[in-house]
Amino acid sequence: MQKQNKWRHRFRGQVCRWTAPRQAIVDLLSRTKRHLSAKDIYTELTKIYPGLGLTTVYRTLDLLSRSGMIQTIAIGDGQNRYELKSGNKSDHHHHLICTNCGKIIDYREFLKEELEFINKAEKKLENKFSFKIMDHNIEFIGLCKNCQ
Repeated sequence: MQKQNKWRHRFRGQVCRWTAPRQAIVDLLSRTKRHLSAKDIYTELTKIYPGLGLTTVYRTLDLLSRSGMIQTIAIGDGQNRYELKSGNKSDHHHHLICTNCGKIIDYREFLKEELEFINKAEKKLENKFSFKIMDHNIEFIGLCKNCQ
């Protein structure tokens, strides 16, 4: 119950109410390290909620993404992948995406120079466009070790 309230708290202020499908999707994403597609999520959740529709999963993922609770990762195969955002800055990471096999590698081991570059770029963009940057998503596209 405490975990459910944690997600509800992060969702507070959105125009929609917290529903069982939203809770189920967030719970599933919180239990996995994998980057799941909508179809993966649907397949997993219909084992528990047989009445759940694929359209509901897509709508819920869109809403959760727009609310900032989950991150959408496009890997170029026509199916987005999703992961839960922890809300913890220390958990921030980027992705290395293999265009051949679709493997997604979470990249967290930032060098000091990388962090300085990103912070500098954010400040310049904020000043140039009078835009307050709240977060960023960086994806590196290429070939993994096995596909090279």
